[in-house]
Amino acid sequence: MVEKCKVMDKKAKVLDAALKLFVEFGFHNTPTSKIAKEAGISSGTLFYFFPTKDELVVALYLDIKSKLGCEITESISQETSFKEILKKYYTTTLDWAKEHRDEFKFMEQFNSSPYLKKIAEDEIQKYVKPLKELLQNAIDEGVLKNMDLEILFTLISGHTFSINQYLIISEPQESKREQIISETFDLLWQMISA
Repeated sequence: MVEKCKVMDKKAKVLDAALKLFVEFGFHNTPTSKIAKEAGISSGTLFYFFPTKDELVVALYLDIKSKLGCEITESISQETSFKEILKKYYTTTLDWAKEHRDEFKFMEQFNSSPYLKKIAEDEIQKYVKPLKELLQNAIDEGVLKNMDLEILFTLISGHTFSINQYLIISEPQESKREQIISETFDLLWQMISA
C-alpha cells in the first residue's frame, strides 16, 4: 500500500511540474527532461508513467477536467430547479478558474491546440454528458428554448469560458466580480430560457 502511494505521489509530482512548466513555457518549449527535473525524478520514471509527451499533455488535461467535474457535481448536488443548477454550474466554474489559474491557462492552451484531437470522443463525452442530459431534460420540460442541444451547449460553454477570460484579465474587486457574474448569468439565462 505504501509503495502504491509513493507511485501515485510521483505521478502527481509529474503532473504538477508539467502544469507549471506548460503554463510558463508552452507545450512545445517544455522538454520532458525539464519536467522530470522540476518533479525531482528521473526521465525514465517520467516515461514509466507517460511514455510520450503527448500522453502526458492529454493525461494532465483529463486530470484537470476530472477535478473540475467533481467540483461542479458536488456543488450542484443540492440544487433542485434547473435554473439554480445552471447558475451553480456557472458560478462554480468561474470560481474554480479564479482559484486554479494555472489549470485554466493550461486548458485554454489545450483547447486551441492539436492535442484536443488526441482525446477520444467517448472520453470527452464522459465530462459533458451530465450537463447535456440536464439541458435536454430542461428543453423537454419547456424550461429552455427548443433548440439544437449542441448549439445550446456551445452557447453556454462559450459564454462561461469568455467570462472566465474576462474576469482573469480584468481582475475586478470581489464585489464587482460578483456583480459581473450575476449580470452575465442573467444575460445567459435570458438568451436560453423558454
